[in-house]
Amino acid sequence: MLLFGGLGALVLLLGGAGGAWYAGLLPIPGLPAPGEAAATAEGAPPRAPLFVDVPEIVTNLNTAARRQTFVKLRSRLEVALPEDARAAEAAMPRLLDLFTTYLRETRPEELRGSAGTHRLREEMVARANIAVRPGAITDILFVEVVVQ
Repeated sequence: MLLFGGLGALVLLLGGAGGAWYAGLLPIPGLPAPGEAAATAEGAPPRAPLFVDVPEIVTNLNTAARRQTFVKLRSRLEVALPEDARAAEAAMPRLLDLFTTYLRETRPEELRGSAGTHRLREEMVARANIAVRPGAITDILFVEVVVQ
């Protein structure tokens, strides 16, 4: 009985000490306070994203009708690092080829609505990361999308 009482007191004491440390009331040598750990984990403030303009793309869409349907697309690539912006600019001919090829296989009804725009963005980000390097392109911002 004395063993269980002593063990219970030890658990309460350690729990109280842990709570006091977490609240910042009890500094423990060798361990940073919880607020300090979060501040050091963040490190440097995040960089502002960089944007690379993609030349305007005008291409026909995949339709079974006799009348052609065209899309005009202006967009910007969002990158996090300056070296990724330079790599995207260097890979722009390949990017344009990948984007144009994808758009030519897209049907007009696939571009309708916000869901269509979201799918287009996901596919273009995936293709851009293939052309530049994985993870270089964080997003694509559409400046203008016109389907005619």
